Amino acid sequence: MRMIKSALLAASLLTLSWSASADETACRKVRFSDPGWTDITSTTALASAVLEGLGYKPSSDTLSVAVTLQALRNGDIDVFLGNWMPAQTEMVKPYLESGVEVVVTNLEGAKVTLAVNRSAWEAGVKSFADLHKFGDRFGKTIYSIEPGSSASEKLHAIIDSNDFELGDWKLSESSEQAMLSQVDRASRRNEWVVFLGWEPHPMNLKYEIAYLDGGDKYFGPNYGGATVRTLAHTAYLDQCPNLRKFFSQLVFDVKAENEMMHAILDKGMDPADAAEEWLKANPQVLERWLDGVTTIDGESGLPAVTAHLGG
Repeated sequence: MRMIKSALLAASLLTLSWSASADETACRKVRFSDPGWTDITSTTALASAVLEGLGYKPSSDTLSVAVTLQALRNGDIDVFLGNWMPAQTEMVKPYLESGVEVVVTNLEGAKVTLAVNRSAWEAGVKSFADLHKFGDRFGKTIYSIEPGSSASEKLHAIIDSNDFELGDWKLSESSEQAMLSQVDRASRRNEWVVFLGWEPHPMNLKYEIAYLDGGDKYFGPNYGGATVRTLAHTAYLDQCPNLRKFFSQLVFDVKAENEMMHAILDKGMDPADAAEEWLKANPQVLERWLDGVTTIDGESGLPAVTAHLGG
């Protein structure tokens, strides 16, 4: 009987050991999606740098938001840091009822609306309603990003309806880079320019710009105010409670994302290198992000990540 009990105990311990090992293996890989937006590339790089210090193996695939949501539901992607709200409200709703959950709002204070450079602002252009009074100074032109974007469609609607008396203005649509080249050129020449601005983005560090009031009907209140949420595959986080805790505490701010995006876009840094540099310069965020979080082996998380970063 003792031999049978011993055998059963050994088998039970082996099963438990195998299960723990299987769970650890399942949690070790953290699969992100990045739609190719530099703000999400930045936050994903920051999260990945910390996870590597905890012993996880993060990876990232470039997928559209629509494909990302399907992949989250199917368990092919684990975490997505780029659920912009309210812009993606209708898109994400069906998935929140079938295996995808909102973990946390990871960014507040984002915005998108028309902006002007300093010379125009100081001369009195403070709102959408001010633009038509100074049409000649702006060449009756609004600069925006690529045709078909939701923001450009809103600007077309303003012109087509002659709202704010802008019916005889034109919308110059091009790439983000081309639009910002126009902002740069006008600012250097002390000329006026009105364009689509948003934050987080390094344009807020590189140029002296101000956002215009009065566009709530088209862009929403608070200068087109937005939040960004973290989404995850529910079953994955249920299996990996340490990761659930980490992602529930992984919250960014606009300043941090502006700085990260500046390093990537303007300084040409690799996202992983930019993340490591930023974390070394801002180690205080780790205390909040890693409160109660362990390494994958159960050790204290903060010392492990600090050591990983060379601190």
